[in-house]
Amino acid sequence: MSHAAPPSPLRTWLSTLPVLLILAGSVLIWTSRQASGRMIQLGEHIWPGYAADLRRDPDPVVVPSPTAAVDPGANADEALIGDILGEEAPPAAPPAPGAADEALIGDILGEEAAAPAAAPPAPGAADDALIADITGEAPAAPAPVVETPATPRATLTPTISAFRAVDRSLDAFASWGASVYRQTLVLLLLLCGATATAARAHIGLVNARTAAEDRGVQIAQLLGNGLVAASCYALYQAQQDSGTEISDPYLPLMWAGAFVLMGLINVGHLARPLVPEPDAPPTSLVRMALSVPLYTSMAFIASVWFLLLEKYPAGLAVYLQNLTEHAELYLYVGLYVWTGMLLKRTRVASLGFDLLRPWKLPPELFAAVVVPLAALPTAYSGASGIFVIAVGGLIYQEMRAAGARPQLALATTAMSGSLGVVLRPCLLPVIVAYLNPVTTDVLYDWGRWVFVLTAVLFALVLIVTRQSPLSVAPVREALPEMGKRMKPLGRYVFVAVVVLGLCYLLLDQTLDEHTAPTLLPLVLFGFLFVERGARALTPPATPPVREATDETTGHIGALLLLMSLSIALGGAIERSEIILMMPSDLGSPFLTMGLLVVVLIIIGMTMDPYGAVIVVSATIADVAYKNGIDVSHFWLTVLTAFELGYLSPPVALNQLLTRQVVGGAEVDRVMAQATGSWWRRNEATLLPVTVMGIALLIVAFVPLFFTAA
Repeated sequence: MSHAAPPSPLRTWLSTLPVLLILAGSVLIWTSRQASGRMIQLGEHIWPGYAADLRRDPDPVVVPSPTAAVDPGANADEALIGDILGEEAPPAAPPAPGAADEALIGDILGEEAAAPAAAPPAPGAADDALIADITGEAPAAPAPVVETPATPRATLTPTISAFRAVDRSLDAFASWGASVYRQTLVLLLLLCGATATAARAHIGLVNARTAAEDRGVQIAQLLGNGLVAASCYALYQAQQDSGTEISDPYLPLMWAGAFVLMGLINVGHLARPLVPEPDAPPTSLVRMALSVPLYTSMAFIASVWFLLLEKYPAGLAVYLQNLTEHAELYLYVGLYVWTGMLLKRTRVASLGFDLLRPWKLPPELFAAVVVPLAALPTAYSGASGIFVIAVGGLIYQEMRAAGARPQLALATTAMSGSLGVVLRPCLLPVIVAYLNPVTTDVLYDWGRWVFVLTAVLFALVLIVTRQSPLSVAPVREALPEMGKRMKPLGRYVFVAVVVLGLCYLLLDQTLDEHTAPTLLPLVLFGFLFVERGARALTPPATPPVREATDETTGHIGALLLLMSLSIALGGAIERSEIILMMPSDLGSPFLTMGLLVVVLIIIGMTMDPYGAVIVVSATIADVAYKNGIDVSHFWLTVLTAFELGYLSPPVALNQLLTRQVVGGAEVDRVMAQATGSWWRRNEATLLPVTVMGIALLIVAFVPLFFTAA
């Protein structure tokens, strides 16, 4: 798949460059936080006590005045005695003469002052005893005097001061960055959403291909954007009228501004409609409706519920802002997309396919190898859809070059990301663990077995439905050639080891599910440096980084808007209490699981994965727990059901993304020219659905036989 044309200078300055700064800034903020922590460890090792004493400013030392040394309760006590006895209290005794002079002489002579004589009773002490005699009460114990030691200034050498200044600067920058995560996420959505709208790149069931269809889409988007913007403004007004202090009072206005901007772009598109394709099919209301972006349809449904049924104008915006409650996680989505687009600009995927060519695999075996191998980069790209966007076009081309029929190539492309969502360090299980009482370790440990199961099922279905004989090149011929083709990959392995090794030494961080979003861009920058030299790492002027960020911008806008409105739609579903119609105690884990599987597939068909996780966590998860389904078993079933949903009509998100990267015209041509049996004509859909359907039945029900027993 050829690279997209470079963006115009105006788009570079208005969209690509700001998004690049946001994404690179997110990596820099994370790096600063880890570097500060590493410096604290190093400082403590070199100067014991650095973290507790030297790193912070000393507390101010208050020098008491002579009158302050007198017991503050003495005068009050004496006055009280005077009131009781009917006498005036005697004047307070002055401080002992010469005490300050003796201390000064000691300083001059370098000697310690002589130890003072036994101190007389504190003023007021005898009076306390007298009061106790009169009133019959025990005197209160004097409050202990707590002295706060000052930072030992003598140990703050210039070296320590410079070290401390760097450490505290890094910490201050990281703290500031963490404090603006919410605003940064909304700004990212504003920029990327506007870019996706301008490029007509939002995710829909089909693409508009005529001017009339495009006008219908733009009008629908304009109305949807207006409804969301109005809800955000209603939330702002409600917060202002409440009189309570809001941590981010202008955040709803930022949301409203994002959707107003997209609405203005829709108006511009209405004035300049899409140029129709030469072979475009006739316009129809059905096709026009299918062309409306999914996020717009979700906005309509949620608005109908909140405005017409609940009379709650701010309701949609309330749930929309849930995205910002986990702002750092959703910024990671943007970083994963960026990683995928950077990977697309390298030769790594192409060199990986080169390793398979010497074996001369038949198309079915080629697909059986490609899909499991794609699971690892899928896990490192955050979600199956992100991987399809990044590498799907190349997979389709390689499958066709290997002699695969077009339907099989489309099926392999759509399913290329499905097996990796349960492997470490995929972001989706991290969000599941963040919202539910289950750990990522448990999900990943069992996820490996789900991966093996799905890979085996995929190979078996391919073998059963094959058209080609299962013959491969002799080992004595293929293995040496494969060894030769591994050499170009060696430098990428070396770069990855160096970058990750430096991160471990300097930041004390390894590559895992928590660090992958921020470490992987650094690794990809290293790959680009190896391929193109230093000019590849001077954004935004250089083509690789600029083109990757430009393509990232549109994809982030499409995905984040889909996630945002998925959450809003999920809020409407939650408040409708449809889930409460399901009995909380069904009496059988098998019956419960059967009903849950149906609901989960429907959710997976219609919603984005990250939004769907929030919906399931807030609605039906408790139903599973109350009916004796283990929490880790339930969530592995959820992830498997979601992947089946992403491959199943009517929405089939991964199929839509495959269409986007392969090309709508190419997919339409393949579907129109399909011949043979019913399976062959619909293999692009039936193969993934069959494999994931069987896997879901096994994952959902087989463990119940052991837990129920």
